Amino acid sequence: MTGEGAKTDTRATARLWGEMPIYLFALIGFAICMAVWRAYGVTFHLDSILLNLKLFGGFLIFLGAPLFIVRLLKAKPESPISWAAEQLRAPEVRRTLLLSLPVLAICVAIIPAFSTVKSMIPMFTEYDWDATFIEWDRALFFGYDAWVLLQPVLGYPLVTAGVAVIYHLWMLLLYAGVLFMAWSPAVEQDTRRKFFLTYCMAWPIVGGLMATYFASVGPVFVEPILGITDFQGQMAYLRAANEQVPIMVLDVQDMLIEGYDASDRGLGKGISAMPSMHVAICVLYWLAAREISPAHSRFFFWFMVAIWIGSVHTAYHYAVDGLVSLIAVAALWWLAKLIFAAWDKVPSPFAQPTLRTNTVPAE
Repeated sequence: MTGEGAKTDTRATARLWGEMPIYLFALIGFAICMAVWRAYGVTFHLDSILLNLKLFGGFLIFLGAPLFIVRLLKAKPESPISWAAEQLRAPEVRRTLLLSLPVLAICVAIIPAFSTVKSMIPMFTEYDWDATFIEWDRALFFGYDAWVLLQPVLGYPLVTAGVAVIYHLWMLLLYAGVLFMAWSPAVEQDTRRKFFLTYCMAWPIVGGLMATYFASVGPVFVEPILGITDFQGQMAYLRAANEQVPIMVLDVQDMLIEGYDASDRGLGKGISAMPSMHVAICVLYWLAAREISPAHSRFFFWFMVAIWIGSVHTAYHYAVDGLVSLIAVAALWWLAKLIFAAWDKVPSPFAQPTLRTNTVPAE
């Protein structure tokens, strides 16, 4: 093996060893999921993982094709196919793709796994926290529900439709954003490690354990599921606005309540308000962006704010859902930093031994 090849292998094993806490935590999480499914007699269908893999592939093509075309037009090769093959065969490209496979495989599997667990919340406990969160919101907003205070600014059908579109753009973080964090040279390895470990902890802890303990359905579902009528006015506005301009979230909300009634455990199913995973994932990107560049940081901060406000305006969440998510993910990010600080002190079994000789330097 050449010296350069040996160096490449050493860097690869060093990176994989440095990311080991991500893999270990993911394996533990999946093992717990399997134990829960078995204990409650729930069958996990691999179709949801395949669907999620297709979504990753679709986003890769959708976002990668324009970038590829721009580079192709700039290079103007005689044979575009040969040029493309040469780009993919480049050692650094292959190394980046291969080393990213473990974390990407985890991300492909983790959302379907915890969608299934989320849909099982009614099997574990009752949805009995909504009344408390309604009171918490009113305590924060001087006796008003949060959506009421937002209504003078956002309560116009066209504005609401725009808010719903932005809320759905959050999906980009789960696919395009993950690919960026895995592959972009702009992301330092330490930031990448903390991002993916926090990502792997957020789904089971924030979206699993906390969602189960604080079992709640959110304003949109409190009437059909719990018989609480406090948000009839908000839902009446959203339905009326939808008659003028399509409000994208309403179809999804209808799908979720149908899935709840049918005990559907597929990808994206399950009802849970506290904490908000939409806000949680946005917080994670904001924390990571702070270590990438000021421009990234500002963008993701305001995107987080927009998603938080949108989650309230579209009736998915109480305002306190986002607040708890912010605190929880910030704590997990801090924990990830401590975990890697401790892990980096563990000697790697793949480290090259230091050769020592008894040669005496010439005088």
